[in-house]
Amino acid sequence: RWRLDGRALQKLPVHMGLVVTEEEPSYADMASLVVWCMAVGISYVSVYDHNGIFKRNNSRLMDEILKQQQELLGLDCSKYTVEFANQDKADQVLNCQSTLKVLSPEDGKADIIKAAQNFCQLVAQQQRTYTDLDVNVLDNLLSSTNGFPDPDLVLKFGPVDSTLGFLPWHIRLTEIISLPSHLNISYEDFFSALHHYAACEQRWGK
Repeated sequence: RWRLDGRALQKLPVHMGLVVTEEEPSYADMASLVVWCMAVGISYVSVYDHNGIFKRNNSRLMDEILKQQQELLGLDCSKYTVEFANQDKADQVLNCQSTLKVLSPEDGKADIIKAAQNFCQLVAQQQRTYTDLDVNVLDNLLSSTNGFPDPDLVLKFGPVDSTLGFLPWHIRLTEIISLPSHLNISYEDFFSALHHYAACEQRWGK
């Protein structure tokens, strides 16, 4: 069913961000969202909450994702790599060629500051000149999203009208859809958001 749903959409995000602005994040509900993303064929998924709870407890989140993968998708999917931002360890879990990063506020503005400092050091060491700085150079210096494209779609959960520091450099052209809560979210609500994204016309600032 999930694969057919993904194919039925006019367009599917390559990279989806799941941003929780609520104070009490649910591991089970977030795991459901991640597994649904993977099941419909989204290649990259980022999970973010402004308190960094998911990132600090990523093993708990991963256990829940593994459990729901096995329940929903069975054991016949190929393996894919799950990464956690700013960590070298890569964990193998079951699913269909998707990559996950769990992010916290330190992967936003702090990562931009670190990238700027690194560039200044390169200039001081005469390995770069200040005229070299452009969008592509800064993209390459950012560690939190290394290997990830910019998000096409962000689902923001909760009453706060803000993404609360989620990848401020990368969401210039991102479609953002707000949902009341991630708690007890249904697949129908999730797919409805995907359908809304597929139907929207993105003018890229024109």
